[in-house]
Amino acid sequence: MKTSKILLGLATVALVSGAIIAADHIDAPEVQGGTSDITDFYAFEGATASNLVLVANVQALITPENSSSAKFDEDVMIEFNIDTNNDNVEDYVIQAIPNGDTMEVYGPAKPNETGAVSTVLGTDVKSSVAITPYRATEIGETVNADLVSGVKVFAGLRDDPFFMDFARYSEIIAGQATSFNNPGADTFAGTNVLSVVVEVPKVMIGGTGTVNTWVTTKRKQ
Repeated sequence: MKTSKILLGLATVALVSGAIIAADHIDAPEVQGGTSDITDFYAFEGATASNLVLVANVQALITPENSSSAKFDEDVMIEFNIDTNNDNVEDYVIQAIPNGDTMEVYGPAKPNETGAVSTVLGTDVKSSVAITPYRATEIGETVNADLVSGVKVFAGLRDDPFFMDFARYSEIIAGQATSFNNPGADTFAGTNVLSVVVEVPKVMIGGTGTVNTWVTTKRKQ
């Protein structure tokens, strides 16, 4: 699980604490290297100041050789959670569920329940987008239901944006070095992730004030 705090109306993001079975590039034993492994989560203001963008990346270290066959897991829901009153309980959720070559996205809407277990929101808040194939020159176009007009979605393979020099990090942890090199070596250079990007109007999640956001992956039971 990844968490962020963002002030609607400003383009600033600050990380906040809190993680359960947290994943960061195959470092969580319970999901390590699996299709529910979250690599990174980003929340930021859109190019249009009235919109919020949420990004979840999953399945770390996809090599160029494996990129053409990489797929979202149809049994795994990627769920964006939004807390608008600072009680650390989701007030709105956005659910992304792959279905063949399509990513189905539900919300934003109030969840049917909160916590570790989720059921799919109703189809009256459903959008969908074609999952963009590897090396495609055009991205899928979001198809919106009437009640979620204004929601934009991307789903597909992308270069891993995370920069980390894991070799040097290991040396620091082992006491063999005291600081990172400048520049360091990007351990993730040349690897890809599967990415879901959702852009929503802020008015659909309260409009103003500070919100807490986090992303979880939940496997179908």
